[in-house]
Amino acid sequence: MFDFNTFKQKSPQQRFLFILGLVMFAMYLVLGVALIFWKDIPFDIKPTYRILFGVLLIVYAGIRFFRLINQKDN
Repeated sequence: MFDFNTFKQKSPQQRFLFILGLVMFAMYLVLGVALIFWKDIPFDIKPTYRILFGVLLIVYAGIRFFRLINQKDN
């Protein structure tokens, strides 16, 4: 799982990519939640498809998060 000692030993490039991965995870999560709960979305999409796309984005964010946390050092 996630170990703070391993995080401290990473190179600056690896730390930057880890933080960038966390930012991308947060962006996908926020976009998925916004699609589900934002009723007056500025483009025309049926509510069923909007909710399905929001759930898909949240699932994708979860997959990215678990791959980021469980990645092994090469």
